[in-house]
Amino acid sequence: MKKIKIAHISAEVSPYSKTGGLGDVVRSLPTALGRMGHQIIVITPFYKFIKEQNLPLEDFSQTVSLSFADYRFNFSFKKVISQNKYPVFFVVQEELFSGREKLYEYPNDALRFLFFDLSVLELLKILKFSPDVLHCHDWHTGIVPYFLKTLYKDDQNFSNIATLLTIHNLSFQGAFNWWQVPPEKKDDGGDLLKRKENDFQWVNFMRRGIMHADLINTVSERYAKEILTPEFGCGLDNLLRRRKEDVYGIINGIDYKIFNPNFDPNVYINYDVDSFEKKVENKIALQQEFGLTIDKRIPMIGLANRLTEQKGFELLINLLDELLKQNLQIAVVGTGGGVYADALRKARRKHPQKIIFISPFDESYARKIYAASDVYLLPSRFEPCGLSQLISLRYGSVP
Repeated sequence: MKKIKIAHISAEVSPYSKTGGLGDVVRSLPTALGRMGHQIIVITPFYKFIKEQNLPLEDFSQTVSLSFADYRFNFSFKKVISQNKYPVFFVVQEELFSGREKLYEYPNDALRFLFFDLSVLELLKILKFSPDVLHCHDWHTGIVPYFLKTLYKDDQNFSNIATLLTIHNLSFQGAFNWWQVPPEKKDDGGDLLKRKENDFQWVNFMRRGIMHADLINTVSERYAKEILTPEFGCGLDNLLRRRKEDVYGIINGIDYKIFNPNFDPNVYINYDVDSFEKKVENKIALQQEFGLTIDKRIPMIGLANRLTEQKGFELLINLLDELLKQNLQIAVVGTGGGVYADALRKARRKHPQKIIFISPFDESYARKIYAASDVYLLPSRFEPCGLSQLISLRYGSVP
């Protein structure tokens, strides 16, 4: 098998940044490809909270000033060697990323990731790294294939690069809810430089990625078929059907060396299939830490996910009062605001011995909940693939 050079581009990469399964995939996939002998690099933004992780960072002396339309920002870069031995390059920009507490949900998210995509291509030139494949993950990186076919079409540094766009979740297409875009604001994929300044918020990164990437894949074979239909195509099914010969489905997986209760440093008590009786000690430890009723016989339901309608939290909230009348406990960790977080906080105050709610998402507590729970709840409206149920099975929590 020919060994190739691959650059992964993503808004989040576990363990440095994560809100959901995207971060896990962009940690595990480069690891697997590296084990096969391919040369891998990963590029991601440098968020404020990464500063607090005390990473052995290498600073680049070279900086770059990038402009687009009426905007100009200065960028610098940092590098760390991941635990899995591939280099991770961080894009540093104080106003857009490095001074931000969260990954997303800012009014200028479209501008932030447009410049991130631009900085990725400039960083590749600085590194003199010409990948065979530029792997773009989800909407945040969808402008990269567009830039390569427009702004950089004559740049010899990129003349032999193939682009792959992975659609992790088609319902996320840009800095907006796709179903709320006014008809006159819908992105037709035309020249970005001709858009008015205040129209950047409506740029459909996913549409542009689908239009210009050489190949497109999704996170399961079924989802690759579903997104070609009006029901699951999220307004892009016509475009996807036109490119259906270039759309593939490859099922997600998890790295069993990372998600392994026998070695996981985040769980209270390690265990495996031969010492499964120790799993219940994790439940008792979680009950003790958060003041729940301490009883190993009480069934515990776990959830570790984004607090969104797609993940089924509306269904959970509607049933929460009735559930909490039962002899059970609920442990939730996730990022998100609004009515779901408010309802869970209210339930925690009302039933402090029966429910835990941890927000924002915390990876170490997610692992503790996987290890402590008997049942894992995943009431999603739909799942492109879903990693949570795979992780829960690994930890012996039945989904």
